[in-house]
Amino acid sequence: MRPTGLITRRNVVTGAATLAASSVLMPGPSRNAFAAAPLQGVDRTSVYRVKLGQFEVTTVLDGAIQIDGPHPIFGENQSAEAVQKFAQENFLPPTKMEISFTPVIVNTGNEVVLFDAGNGAGRRPNAGKLASMISQAGITPDQVDVVVITHCHPDHIGGLMEEGQPLFPNARYVIGETEYNFWSAEDRLSGPTEGAAKLVQSNVVPLAEKMTFLKPEGEVAPGIRAINAFGHTPGLLAYHIESDGQRLLIMSDVTNHYVVSLMKPDWHVRFDMDKEAAAATRARILDMLATDRIPVTGYHMPFPALGYIDKTSDGYRWVQASYQLHL
Repeated sequence: MRPTGLITRRNVVTGAATLAASSVLMPGPSRNAFAAAPLQGVDRTSVYRVKLGQFEVTTVLDGAIQIDGPHPIFGENQSAEAVQKFAQENFLPPTKMEISFTPVIVNTGNEVVLFDAGNGAGRRPNAGKLASMISQAGITPDQVDVVVITHCHPDHIGGLMEEGQPLFPNARYVIGETEYNFWSAEDRLSGPTEGAAKLVQSNVVPLAEKMTFLKPEGEVAPGIRAINAFGHTPGLLAYHIESDGQRLLIMSDVTNHYVVSLMKPDWHVRFDMDKEAAAATRARILDMLATDRIPVTGYHMPFPALGYIDKTSDGYRWVQASYQLHL
């Protein structure tokens, strides 16, 4: 006797034919039960947290914008054709790009320290989300103890105020002395610095009484010290974080693009106020990161904006962190 459960080629063919016939005869409403789910639209992670010794480091996506580029924003001193070819060689669209914005929160166990405040609500579409995103990070604005302003470009200070009031009411503030003195000067309120300087007057100057003005190597809190990163702006500071021998650099806008700014660090960037000084700073800090092999977070790196710097024959490359900081 042949076992009834035996699968044969004839059974498979017969079964498939029966199923096909039944699907044709099945009433319409029953067939719709197998329809695809509705499209949801693009989504992305907005909060990412890791341990660094006794500290917790959280990156928060303030948003991202899509614009024309990378040329002439990146490679201003290069031809459009050269930059577009370079982008395509690195699997990037030649004429479109995305810029994201990533503030960083360091919880030392004693203080919650926020680095930069994003764009602020309403300044540009698809960005300015820090006020809502910070709650997703498990922190309320009144729990922020320190706000560090790495520099005074609008995408870093726009979120300091919401509806005319400080978003972080209990915080003290830290900014580079050189940076504050440059942007708060009255003669910055005209010419090419006018837009950013006006925002400094409304969002930064009113907080001056609660500010500490740092020089390079100055300390924000135990384990957090400033590093000279002048060039992108006159007083940009990066920040070295260390806990239990584990290190991280918050480099802010030392680099503005994870491919072009690293692989071609000498290419001029429109956002850099002093092109040559910014290029020299990039080379110095990227070389330090590659040599010391420490993790780094960059404000405009692809979210979660944590990675490593690898030195190549003629530049550097971004190595996105995977599980290294989970262990």
